[in-house]
Amino acid sequence: MTAQRNDFAILDGGMGRLLERLGAPFRLPEWSALSLIEAPHFVEKAHEAFVESGADIITTNSYGLVPHMIGGERFEKDGRALADRAGRIAREVADKAPGDIRVAGSLPPLFESYRPGNFKPSEAPRILESLVAGLAPHIDLWLIETQSSTAEALTALDAVGKSHLPAFVSYTLKDEDGRIGPPELRSGEPVADAVTATLAAGASAILFNCSQPEVMGEAVVAARRAIAASGKPQAGLGVYANAFLPEPPSDTPYAGISEIREDLDPQNYLKWVKLWVEQGATIVGGCCGIGPEHIAAIKASREIVPAR
Repeated sequence: MTAQRNDFAILDGGMGRLLERLGAPFRLPEWSALSLIEAPHFVEKAHEAFVESGADIITTNSYGLVPHMIGGERFEKDGRALADRAGRIAREVADKAPGDIRVAGSLPPLFESYRPGNFKPSEAPRILESLVAGLAPHIDLWLIETQSSTAEALTALDAVGKSHLPAFVSYTLKDEDGRIGPPELRSGEPVADAVTATLAAGASAILFNCSQPEVMGEAVVAARRAIAASGKPQAGLGVYANAFLPEPPSDTPYAGISEIREDLDPQNYLKWVKLWVEQGATIVGGCCGIGPEHIAAIKASREIVPAR
């Protein structure tokens, strides 16, 4: 039997659900942004929890800093300042922690998660400009996450190009219960095509997130092959799945807070992580519903497994 690799980086877990557990202000549509606005000390506590659990990379709490979540007027007035606050809090936690903790600047979907058809290329650069300006002084890399199409991902990549920081792009996948066929982005684009285009545009790592664990493995395999064919074998490859129950597509944004699966406790989630690492993942962590206890289990597994 092949020994499990231990040469992978550990990303943190889902910020929103952890803030809720900590008792932070939490509601839709602001989601995790509400704590940043009203009670930023909870954001600090959440970052600290992930660092203490073993994360090598913590992600700024900037996912909710978009007009459709905090409101257009507030974004225009405070968006850059709030992004600066998110970056500053993460940086301070990373700098006081033992070891080398990197900070990833989260650039989220700008026009609602899972909705590639809502992307507005004419409006995206203006929103990205505020987020990039606020986050850039505090981070080590960009995490352009939960992207449903290459159009939105490549627009964000272009926006961070002048920062000269590494840029990770993370796509969310079609994961409807019982779906079959090759892995696809939520836009319907094949994973292999998306990986090729994204690497050509300058991404230093490709990840998959905010989808169910069951669909991630095929995407990792397809991405690994595309990376090998791209001439950029050094590119990173990562996964951080969510713990949502299967949900049909909805025409009502933010209809309610998604339910969490009971079968994805830390040890069961760890089984998926080990599979992704064996398939070629070099970065693993968690998304919505994956907490510090899951990250601690991943860290413990890495410590006890000898390198090849």
